[in-house]
Amino acid sequence: MLTQILTILSILALPATLIAVIDDWFLRPRRLLAGQVREPPLLALIYYVLPVLLVAALLRLLLSERLDFSMVLVLVVTIAGLVWLADHLLFAPARRRAALAAGRAPETLPMPVTVDYARSFFPVAVIVLVVRSFIFEPFRIPSDSMMPTLLDGDFIIVNKFAYGLRLPVLDLKVVNVGEPQRGDVVVFRFPPDPAVNYIKRVVGLPGDRVRMVSDQLIINGVPVPLQSDGRFDDGCYHNMRLSIEQLGKHRHETLSCLTPDEIVVAPSATCNRRLERNYECVEPGVPGGRDHGDFEEVVVPPGEYLMIGDNRDNSYDGRFWGFVPEDHLVGKATRIWFNWDFHRSGGPKWSRIWRPIE
Repeated sequence: MLTQILTILSILALPATLIAVIDDWFLRPRRLLAGQVREPPLLALIYYVLPVLLVAALLRLLLSERLDFSMVLVLVVTIAGLVWLADHLLFAPARRRAALAAGRAPETLPMPVTVDYARSFFPVAVIVLVVRSFIFEPFRIPSDSMMPTLLDGDFIIVNKFAYGLRLPVLDLKVVNVGEPQRGDVVVFRFPPDPAVNYIKRVVGLPGDRVRMVSDQLIINGVPVPLQSDGRFDDGCYHNMRLSIEQLGKHRHETLSCLTPDEIVVAPSATCNRRLERNYECVEPGVPGGRDHGDFEEVVVPPGEYLMIGDNRDNSYDGRFWGFVPEDHLVGKATRIWFNWDFHRSGGPKWSRIWRPIE
């Protein structure tokens, strides 16, 4: 419902902005010089609701999983800068001449609202673009694939300079700072559809030989340390195996289910999400057979990485679609700064705020 409302307001934002710009630059100054102080009712309404429409359009963009936000910021900076520059060089002198011709002091004519917006947005957008492109970027976890490390609804901070500085939009690396380490949690552009960002854990580095047997990773012939930590049940996931994995320098939790089939999805009376479904781990009575998450040994190509989710039986990751090229890396996930899953009742999980990501 919220998304639909924001979509409608976003559609209205474009014609409202065009009307405001045309009136603000060309018609409104004439009305003021003619002594008409009160705005026509329709234009007054447009000026009144325009900030609301622009905020709604921005929120709609932020909620889009396919948004190239760097491109949006570059466009905002460019348009705001051009509007400000055009007014300074062309329209402001014309307004001054018109005011003097009408016998009025030029300073009595207010700056057009759209120019005032552009002048205000420009430095803010430049700062956000620089910070987001070269330092830190916020990211929202959209799925369960990294449970229990990350939950759907976690808002995280991504370190953009951990793996090199890249130009916005072009994604061209200009400074090589470092490379991903085994166990890092990384945001990257999804290889089959680079318009979408994914987040997984680095399991295989270039040249590694990786396979999985019974939900245990084996890298270069050595089993990754995996310690059982009981069973996991949060009302939506039931009877899942909770384990502690030591992957490189990272000691973190994983979820798994030793079953040859996909975990059972059933209607739920206990899940506090509006999706109302259960993930039930039903394991065979006789262990030792092939597990659903197992895969044969693969060799990670040069310049690429193998990414796998911590929720080993409910993660669409490199086991299914392959490897992540180095130029698809966005940054290293470092901390959770907020949590609110809009599909879950109960509001934010305050205990997750500023939690480090292992």
